[in-house]
Amino acid sequence: MAETVMDKVTDQLAHSAQRISRAAETFADLVDESIEVTKRAVKHSGDALEDLMDDSTQRMKRHPLETVAMTFAVGFSVGMLFGWIIKRR
Repeated sequence: MAETVMDKVTDQLAHSAQRISRAAETFADLVDESIEVTKRAVKHSGDALEDLMDDSTQRMKRHPLETVAMTFAVGFSVGMLFGWIIKRR
């Protein structure tokens, strides 16, 4: 009887070790996939940002007066906002 209980414990330990090993492999695969997805997302974001910068540069060259007026308006608005916030304190 003692041998059968020990055999069962040994078998259960071996089975548990195999399950842990499979879980570790699955986790490692998930980490590798996550790294690849992250690399692709970063590359895609970099490409999109580069395209946006190129488009913005071309727009500034085509419409210089609008660019200056918009820059002035944004700067003035931000300055007014900061002035209002400082004044409230």
